[in-house]
Amino acid sequence: MTLCRRDLEENRMRTLYAQASGHAPLTDEQMAASLMATLSARPKGAGWWVFGYGSLLWNPIFPVAETRPARVRGLHRRFCLYSLASRGTAEQPGLVLGLERGGSVRGLAFRLPAPLAVDELHLLWRREMVMGGYEPRWVTTEFGGGKMGHAITFVVRRDHPQYAGNLSLDEQVRVLSCACGAFGSSREYLNAARAALAGHGVVDDYLETLASRLTPLAAAGLAPASASAEPSAA
Repeated sequence: MTLCRRDLEENRMRTLYAQASGHAPLTDEQMAASLMATLSARPKGAGWWVFGYGSLLWNPIFPVAETRPARVRGLHRRFCLYSLASRGTAEQPGLVLGLERGGSVRGLAFRLPAPLAVDELHLLWRREMVMGGYEPRWVTTEFGGGKMGHAITFVVRRDHPQYAGNLSLDEQVRVLSCACGAFGSSREYLNAARAALAGHGVVDDYLETLASRLTPLAAAGLAPASASAEPSAA
């Protein structure tokens, strides 16, 4: 199943993670405090941009006034957060992307319509911050053509229990080859990210390396089982 807006509006992500992972999700009060702290740190003159590097690339859900290919320096994309519900289970954790320190990352910047921005960010927090695995942060964003701006993005927390940034490439491949959760497999997540980036002319060498190592496994029939948890129809 695909994550949809209704899942966020009805707070189904919290229920899903609480049931599937056994860990306590953030409360509404904790998420609201996190959002307000992020908004209070908004750089002067910043617009309402969100920088997507993972699932937001192909499924932003929120209304988008404008989309631009963008780059953020000082951070890089990596499968560094275990997924215990959406792309895996507590028994067989999957992996999702986060941003780690160092390097640079190319993705998409989405501009929220200003009159809707704060309400839409509340829903985005229900999606990205349900387990508190990320640190929301304003980052300097390069839009191309010499244009610069600021955007909100989500950087992995290395002190979080689901942090998986110490996995080797071989270990990442092993997890991606077999894990599956309520919203599909970790392998599907990888391929969706690759396709979304390719649609904007971006080839990520790290993602392509993972995909190339997974191809022989797929040919051998080593595919993840279908997800059993289905929070909603997309």
